[in-house]
Amino acid sequence: MPLARIPWPDVARDEWTVAVPVGSFEQHGPHLPLDTDTRIASAVVQALDGVTAAPPIEYGASGEHEGFAGTVSIGSAALEMLLVEYGRSVCRWARRVVFVNGHGGNGPALAAAVDLLRYEGRDVTWWPCAVPGADAHAGRTETSLLLHLHPDTVAMHRAEIGNTEPIADLMPRLRAGGMLAATANGILGDPTGASADEGRRLFAGLVDRAGAAVARWNPGPGGRLV
Repeated sequence: MPLARIPWPDVARDEWTVAVPVGSFEQHGPHLPLDTDTRIASAVVQALDGVTAAPPIEYGASGEHEGFAGTVSIGSAALEMLLVEYGRSVCRWARRVVFVNGHGGNGPALAAAVDLLRYEGRDVTWWPCAVPGADAHAGRTETSLLLHLHPDTVAMHRAEIGNTEPIADLMPRLRAGGMLAATANGILGDPTGASADEGRRLFAGLVDRAGAAVARWNPGPGGRLV
């Protein structure tokens, strides 16, 4: 049920679970669109049963990508404030809210915002679109997902291998200089073997895990669904 298309008299007060995609606007290598994270989070929300799908929050905390043109980051502090005010407002009429996050850099802001909202007595949680064993950024995982969800946005002829070092080894460089210090093309991983069929399987797993987490509604530390 898409929230944006519903007239206000049809909104069921204190009944709905509102699912909100939280994405980012950042570089994803030379072959993927800037709104990759938002597209993935939005698709997961739209595939969930029993929720009301809100429009996405399309900007996030992406400062590590600002060495690449096109990236727009609002920073962690601004994102946290936005999420808190969003949650306060929606909880005036919704039963509960789950933020479905598509960008790892949003995690600290989400945890802090949801912690505060829950302290205030609002039933708000969040869930990350994480794929077990995935490469870090704009590699095979995200490319496969986009080939399944939005193949018209993927320029596979421009896909190329990025930095494939383990993310743990890259962290000092990433913290010191952002993504540009670790990868010249914006990719951490190898997207060249990506496929729509793999993306279909990965997406089905995301939806299954998200659906099960929402059904359990068991917030753990930082309000994250477990």
